[in-house]
Formats: sequence, C-alpha cells, structure tokens
Amino acid sequence: MPQVNPEVLRWARESAGLGPAEAIAKLGLKAARGTSPADRLRALEEGADAPTRAMLSKMAAQYRRPLVTFYLKQPPPKGERGTDFRTVSARRSSGEEALLDALARRLLARQELLKSALLDEDAEPLPFIGSVSLDDGVPAVLASLRETLGLPTDAFRAAQGRDAAFRLLRARVEETGVFVLLAGNLGSHHTNIEVEVFRGMALADEIAPFVVVNPHDSSGARCFTLLHELAHLWLGQTGVSGGLPGSPVERFCNDVASEYLLPDADFTDFRVADETDVSAWASAISARAAEFNVSSSMLAYRLFRAGRIDETLWNEVSGLFRTQWLRGRKRRRGRMKTQTGGPGYYRQMKHQLGSSLVALTGQLMASGALTTTKAGRVLGVRPKTVHMLVAGP
Repeated sequence: MPQVNPEVLRWARESAGLGPAEAIAKLGLKAARGTSPADRLRALEEGADAPTRAMLSKMAAQYRRPLVTFYLKQPPPKGERGTDFRTVSARRSSGEEALLDALARRLLARQELLKSALLDEDAEPLPFIGSVSLDDGVPAVLASLRETLGLPTDAFRAAQGRDAAFRLLRARVEETGVFVLLAGNLGSHHTNIEVEVFRGMALADEIAPFVVVNPHDSSGARCFTLLHELAHLWLGQTGVSGGLPGSPVERFCNDVASEYLLPDADFTDFRVADETDVSAWASAISARAAEFNVSSSMLAYRLFRAGRIDETLWNEVSGLFRTQWLRGRKRRRGRMKTQTGGPGYYRQMKHQLGSSLVALTGQLMASGALTTTKAGRVLGVRPKTVHMLVAGP
C-alpha cells in the first residue's frame, strides 16, 4: 500500500471542520494496547503509526474526501471553490465552511465531467461568459443580460407568485446554456448549509457554466441570487456569494440583479406619509415587492442604492424583514415535521437539478458520450436511478 503523508491526514480532518475529539468519535477510535484514542489519532497525524486501509476508508467517509485524496504527497492548496465574495467579518463555524467546501468540490467535479462529455460532442463555447468587466459598468451588463435572456419585466411580473416567477426566470437562463441547480446540502438534511453561510455560487466555464442557488432561501430571494450569480458568470468569475455586499464586485453584481428586476422607473413615485416611520416603510415595501414578484429585502436594497432611503433606514427595515423571514422559516419547518408524504424522489431531484441538466445528461448517454456511471456522477445520484430520472416526466 502506498505511503501516506501524515500531514494529509491532519489537513483532511481540519478542513472537514473537526477537532480531535470530534474526529475520534466519528472514526470510532478506541483505546488499544494501552494507548488512548487521542494518542492513537495523534500518532497517525504525526507519522508515528501508519493507517490501515480500513481506517483510511473511515476517514474518507467522515472527512468527506475521496479515498485517493489520502495518497497525495502534500495537502492541496486552498481555493477549491474559487473566489470567496462573502463578507469577511461574518461569523461562520469551521464545520459550516467544511460542508461548503465539500459541496463546492462535488459540484466542480460534476461540472468537469459534463464539460468533458460536451467537448466530445463538439459543443461551442458560450459567448457571454467573461464577456464584460467592472469597467463596462452596470448598464452594459444589464443590456447584455436582457438581450440574452429575452425576458421582459412584464412577463416576469405576470407570473402567479414568486415561485412561478423563479421557475420562469430559471427556464430562460437554462435556455442560454447555463445550468441552474438548487443545492444546499450533501444529500441529507443533516448536512444542510444555511443561507447565512452561502446564498449562491457561480462556476464560470464557457462550455458548462453552473449557477448554484441555496434552496433554503425564500422564493423571492432566489430570483435575485440567480441574477447575481449570472452577473458573476458575465464577469467570468467562479466563487461563492452570501450576506451583505462587502466588496465592490458584490455591490456591482447586486446592482445588476436589483436593477434587472426593478428598473428606476418602478419607484420614482414611491412614498410613505411619514418617511421616518420604519413600520410604514416596511409595509409599503412588502406590498410593492409582492406586486413585482421580488423579495422585500431586495426592494429595500434597491431604494437604498438609488438614494431613496438612507443607510440607517435600510438597515432597520432589512432587520424587520430578516426577523419576519426567520419566524416564517421556523413555522414552515415545524409544519414539515408533522407532514407525511411529499413530492416523489424523481420529481424532487429534477426540481433540484433543473430540467436542462437532466435532459442533456440523457442525450449524452444516448450518444455514448456518458456512461451510466458517469451520468450518475454528473447528476449526483446513484447509477441505478439514472435511467428512471432521465426518462421520467
């Protein structure tokens, strides 16, 4: 068996967000031959003892790494998920970051498999990926997005509610060749990644670009996130987004998304009787946001960026909307615990993966560009379920 670098073992544990005590519990390490579990783990990570194949398999499962990772000569460099566009000061646990890293690794691997198959089929590069820069300005990106998507504002607002509006927007995006996935865990609710950790992810590529939207966010916010990540693709950027706009590029992408959904003309007459009344502003914003099929927080941000409300008022109304959303989420989760049934597996998976990715995977299987096993990896499902997934309604 190839020699294992103990530095890789320690890196794998730490990058999984596990302290020694947590790793000992997950690996099931017991005292042996007078050596405590802590000393056994320390011996493995310092090179005093060599791990068995069975122990490496346990580590691969618990640290969420492929087995082959443990035979690397050195720990790989950081940067598996591209640029981190999130606010640096936000508080996030190492465990949450480890889940996000694992999700990004899986998505990038799936993207690479799909790209390889598409290249075998002589797929043409998409011209809009990386077609603009920050120097071009928000109006240039907006014009390109509107022309490429071909979705008039009136059509978006005519959708019957925010969920329907997101489905419409997602369908138009997928028609351009961008794959839109809903992904917020590693396949189990036990690994759910909250929106406080990430809202969206852009995986820029001219052949197989991915946009990932965290499904744990509100339906109205998903439209904003999707457009925000599209702006990153137009800039040619791979990375993860979330939280307050802490950098110029995040503010730029936020402005693109918000102005796409809410042009200036939509709120030139937006007023409340008492402009110092936070509750009045919150009520008026919520009503107008529902009318436009957007989130209340997004409309508040747009008003702030347009200079219609100041930063203090924006923070106050945003705080109210945040509190309301958290309460609503708690109620929804409470109802889910008491409900039985729900959408079927294949219907749910198609919703998460997007009809475009599922249909294309079926076509690539039919052409021989993807085996069933590789198709399963692209879709993130077991090979035995692939045929039913791509053949279903």
